Amino acid sequence: MQSVTLNSRVMAIKGINSEIDMFVEEYKPFIASCTENLTGHYVRYGSDDELSIAMLAFIESIDSFDESRGNFLPFARNVIKRRLIDYFRKEENNRRHNILTVLDADMESEGSDREMDIADGASWDQYHNEIINEYRRMEIEELGKELKEWGISFTDLVRVSPKHEKTRKICKGIILFLLARHDLLEQIKERKVLPVSEIWSNLDVPRKIIERSRKYIISAILIKTGDYEYLSDFIKF
Repeated sequence: MQSVTLNSRVMAIKGINSEIDMFVEEYKPFIASCTENLTGHYVRYGSDDELSIAMLAFIESIDSFDESRGNFLPFARNVIKRRLIDYFRKEENNRRHNILTVLDADMESEGSDREMDIADGASWDQYHNEIINEYRRMEIEELGKELKEWGISFTDLVRVSPKHEKTRKICKGIILFLLARHDLLEQIKERKVLPVSEIWSNLDVPRKIIERSRKYIISAILIKTGDYEYLSDFIKF
């Protein structure tokens, strides 16, 4: 009941800056909690850029919230996570650019220190890989939560992933077909069902394979259409 009341309140304050400011002030602890869960450390307003990003994301979630899609707080939490991950990616890319610029300058001015530069480059590669692995871990955690809403677990995915090349090719064709049909993608996400009849009539694929691969196909669709930049690398066509 409380979530319904909160949903209605969010819908009512859209476009009213004074009301939004009061709402944001009230939910500062929630915003900080979301930020700390993602960063893994304590944050303070006025000191940490991550909190500023999270607060802007919270305001964005108010503007874009639609109560027909679920409850506000889980929605806001996902928006905050996406914006913080975007921020971390940007910061990581800037840091890499700055380090490479310094290394290039060192190589030009101190040719005799080339071995040290190479060692620094190796250290950077290790650090970069650790960052990428952390992003991947966060995406896997987020994907696990999204899959749970569909009644799918990672154990299910291991079990239903196509083992034979022929089945993999069929699933690839189905996924590409669905990705090209925005109307069917909307239908999948709104109804949380796979349009078996549409797939069968357009691709002439055996219904048994479609049904058997349903969880695998849905998971691939969620990854390719969601905010899963690094996991998406594993699904290439």
